[in-house]
Amino acid sequence: MRQQLVVLYLASSTLDSSVVGWTRYDGTGRSRPTTGDSDDPPYATGLDALLDGWRLLQMSQLLPHAKSDEYDVAYLPYEFLFERLVDTSPSVE
Repeated sequence: MRQQLVVLYLASSTLDSSVVGWTRYDGTGRSRPTTGDSDDPPYATGLDALLDGWRLLQMSQLLPHAKSDEYDVAYLPYEFLFERLVDTSPSVE
């Protein structure tokens, strides 16, 4: 079993909000995805990732913005980390 990860950055703190950024990691070695390698997100929402069988591992802690930091674009605050385990053993036919 090998782990695949997808990190989705959502428009708000709710899982059904739109994906605004993402990155993927493939521990199976079957692919080598990189940040910015596609124009379309792998899922429209975080909920869609759950419906496709990904397990939610971590959500961003909700912290209030400091005064005057409401428009800071230095980071994407709503990060959700998902994983799935993939069997990499050879198939027997």
